[in-house]
Amino acid sequence: MTSQERVLLALRRQEADRVPIHDTPWGTTEERWHREGMPEGQSSYDYFGFEIRGYWGDNSLQLERKVIEETDDYIIATDGNGATMKNWKHRTTTPELVDFLIKSRAIWEEYKPRRAYNDRRVDWSGARAAYDDARAKGLFFYLGWGPGFTQVCDMVGPERLLIAMVEEPEWAKDMFMTDAQVCVAIAEEMMARGFDFDAGWIFDDLGYKHKGFFSPAMYRELLMPAHKLICDCFKSRGKPMLLHSCGYVTEFMPLFIECGFDCIQPLEVKAGNDLIALKKQYGEWLCFMGGIDVRAMADPDPRVIEREIATKLPAAKQGGGYIFHSDHSVPDNVSFAQYQRVMELVAEYGRY
Repeated sequence: MTSQERVLLALRRQEADRVPIHDTPWGTTEERWHREGMPEGQSSYDYFGFEIRGYWGDNSLQLERKVIEETDDYIIATDGNGATMKNWKHRTTTPELVDFLIKSRAIWEEYKPRRAYNDRRVDWSGARAAYDDARAKGLFFYLGWGPGFTQVCDMVGPERLLIAMVEEPEWAKDMFMTDAQVCVAIAEEMMARGFDFDAGWIFDDLGYKHKGFFSPAMYRELLMPAHKLICDCFKSRGKPMLLHSCGYVTEFMPLFIECGFDCIQPLEVKAGNDLIALKKQYGEWLCFMGGIDVRAMADPDPRVIEREIATKLPAAKQGGGYIFHSDHSVPDNVSFAQYQRVMELVAEYGRY
C-alpha cells in the first residue's frame, strides 16, 4: 500500500494496514537529531518515512521583503504583507510582530488590488519538482496556504483585527474573503495546469489555551465563509480538505464539519483538546491528525510516552480516521533517541 492510498483511506475514515505517519520537527530539532545520529544530508521526513508532502501558494500582498536590522542572533525585516517581524536565527519560535503597513481600512483598500491572482504566486518549476517527486515516491500531496485569521493578524496586527471583528466586521470579512479568493484562484490555475492534488490544506490558528480567539458565532459570521469558499473548491472535485489550527478548537468542531473539513490537526493537548473524546463525539464525520503530547515525548521517563501512545492510538485508529502526528510540532527538547522510540511505539500500536 502506498502512502497516498494509506492517507486517503484515513481521510475517508477507513482502516488501512496501519495508521499513516506524519510530523513536523522544528529546524533546530533537525539540527539536534543530526548531531545525535540522524544521517547527514537526510531529513527527518525521509529518515522516519513521513507520508505527506505539499506545496504552498503565495497569498500575500507580494510586497518586497526588506531587511531593517540583522545581527548574529536575529533579523528584523518586512514581509510580503508589509509587516515588520523579528525572527531569531538560532532558536525556533514564533516571530515577534513589530509593526504593520496596513493600519486602517483605507490603507487596506489601497493595497487590496495587490491580492489579485498572477502567475508569480506559484513557483511553477519548484511546484512541479515537488509534485513529481511525491508522485514518484507514492506520497500524499496537498496544496496548502495560510489564509484567514492568522494571515490577517500578521498583516494588520492581532489587536487591530480583533477590534475590527467587533467594530468593523465588514472590513474583517472583506480581508478574509479576499484572501480566500486568491487561494482559490491559485488552486484552480494549478489544477488546470495538471496538478492533481490529493487534498487542500488550510493553516489558520484559531485558539489558545482552553479558548478560541473568538466565539463560534463570530467564526460562522466572519471567517467561515472564507474557509468554505476554499473547501468548496476542493470538495466540488471530490477532494478532501484539512485544517491546521493551533490552540483550543474543540468548540468549533460542529462548524468545521458544516464548512466541509475532513480532517483537523494538530489537536494541542496543552490547549485542552482531548483526542479520545473528539474521536468518540465526531469520529463519524472527521478524521483526526495529532493529539500526541510532545511533552510526553520529551519526558526523561520512557514510560510516559509509552502510556501516551498506548492509550491514544488504539482508540483513535478504531474504524480508521486517524493520522499520527505530534500535538503541534516536535520541539528541540526531544532527543533523536526519544523520537526513535516514538516511532517504534507508533509502529507497535498503529497496526490494524
